[in-house]
Amino acid sequence: MGKLVEGVWHDVWYDTKASGGKFVREDAGFRNWVENRADAEFQPESGRYHLYVSLACPWAHRTLIFRSLKGLEPHIDVTVVCPDMLSEGWAFGLPEPLFGFTKMHQVYTQAKPDYTGRVTVPVLWDKKTNTIVSNESSEIIRMFNSAFNELTGNHDDYYPESLRAGIDHWNEFVYPNINNGVYRCGFATSQDAYEEAFHSLFDALDKIEEHLATSRYLVGDRLTEADWRLFTTLVRFDAVYVGHFKCNKKRIADYSNIQGYLKELYQVEGVSATTDMYHIKRHYYFSHTGINPTQVVPLGPELDLDSPHGRESIGG
Repeated sequence: MGKLVEGVWHDVWYDTKASGGKFVREDAGFRNWVENRADAEFQPESGRYHLYVSLACPWAHRTLIFRSLKGLEPHIDVTVVCPDMLSEGWAFGLPEPLFGFTKMHQVYTQAKPDYTGRVTVPVLWDKKTNTIVSNESSEIIRMFNSAFNELTGNHDDYYPESLRAGIDHWNEFVYPNINNGVYRCGFATSQDAYEEAFHSLFDALDKIEEHLATSRYLVGDRLTEADWRLFTTLVRFDAVYVGHFKCNKKRIADYSNIQGYLKELYQVEGVSATTDMYHIKRHYYFSHTGINPTQVVPLGPELDLDSPHGRESIGG
């Protein structure tokens, strides 16, 4: 994956030796906010912001889903990186439209020439001030959820005040155990670290399966941010994480409630168009040569996500 050190690119992987074989994700480096306030540095304006994403990345996928759900496609344009992340990290198939860059790390040094840190997606770029607003997906989706409402007229709220405690609870549970849990399995370099992550992951999925037996969604009877944060891991699970990341106790297809829930979310208008299984499989199997040195990308599995989900009768 590589990183920038004082603005210079280095092709270095995570130092799992220093963490006892455990994969430890670094925090995002840009944490500004688009806010609908007169004195805000970053205000919601049509055409002002540009979103850089990978279709393979579950964190970037969140932002594409919210961009679709909130009707932001006409207002925030997008550049998609290639699925292959090799010696220079994320790269563009064609020069990106703002600066003609061919590598994502050039976008980072455009914002901060001496930047030190991982070069990740998504990135929300501000064309007016010529800098990165944020590369933290959880905060970008909060901006998309509410900051542009007056511009779009779309007031659908996936983080309503009355449900925030429940949403925060599930986010705090899902992120370490499931969202990041699959990576903790796949990138572990010791047996103990792998097994710890593996058991936490499947204990968490068992809990989700039990919860969804009586609740249609994670929080009450409506879709919230918590569901979409979980979705992007679930939709990649059987195609990638089961085999590539050794998360092979069960498939999502083996959990009847989670599978129905996954299908329901996938069938929400606009969501399937943000899900690109070619990019997903190509990225993981081709880019992670430490896990898959042959770079052979599997043709399967067949995923049944378009058939009826049967969750209409599940209570809130």
